[in-house]
Amino acid sequence: MDVTAFFRVEDAPDFGLYSTSHLVAMGLFLLLIAVLFAGRRHIRSSAAAANAIRYGLLGILLLSEIALNLWYVLEGRWDIKDTLPLELCSVSLLLSIVMLLTRNQLLYQILFFAGIGGALQAWLTPSLDFGYPHFRFFQFFIAHGAIILASLYMTWIEQYRPTWKSIAWTMLFLNALALAVGALNYAIGANYMFLRNKPGTSSILDLFGPYPYYLLAEEMIALTMFIVMYGLFFWLPDLRRGAARQPESKRKLTR
Repeated sequence: MDVTAFFRVEDAPDFGLYSTSHLVAMGLFLLLIAVLFAGRRHIRSSAAAANAIRYGLLGILLLSEIALNLWYVLEGRWDIKDTLPLELCSVSLLLSIVMLLTRNQLLYQILFFAGIGGALQAWLTPSLDFGYPHFRFFQFFIAHGAIILASLYMTWIEQYRPTWKSIAWTMLFLNALALAVGALNYAIGANYMFLRNKPGTSSILDLFGPYPYYLLAEEMIALTMFIVMYGLFFWLPDLRRGAARQPESKRKLTR
């Protein structure tokens, strides 16, 4: 294997949306998510196992960001207009490191929705120019997978949970972040978070018209996704547990 080709920009393989490599990458991380969920009780019972996963995810996130920025510099691709960690997933990655390190409850409440939601959308419609087996292909899917796994770890192992109010906090955070990043975009002529233009690669935003209409659509998509996520992860399971307890309560009353 030519190691330099693994990192080289010239003659790099193109990324193919829903190609075999894209589907395999998503499938492998879905398997990891399933394993984490299936083993959650065993992991919770072992402090060593929980800490190994927690610090392992933290290390993967940190090394991923360091490796990406080294690649930018060494390949001459670092550019203030393109490579600052100001995309939603880059911000989520850095905040996930802090969350895993500090176990901060407010960060968790925001990252459960913004981190998982943003990384999931990036998984499904990656803004990625480099395909398998390039360094950026592996870095992209590992980083986004680790963002999702970090919040799921806090949910299933540390047993944190958001509330309905967490959705409002997340929307407030995203809009405040968009205002700050948008001001920087205007100042330096950048397009972080795709606030000035849609991505050059295919994405869900292509369905929602030109600027600024796709930004309004993003707000509605995010809010809808967060409500669905809360319902699937917490509201419906709570209803099911409540329904399971009712027959037992009725039996006690009839004794």
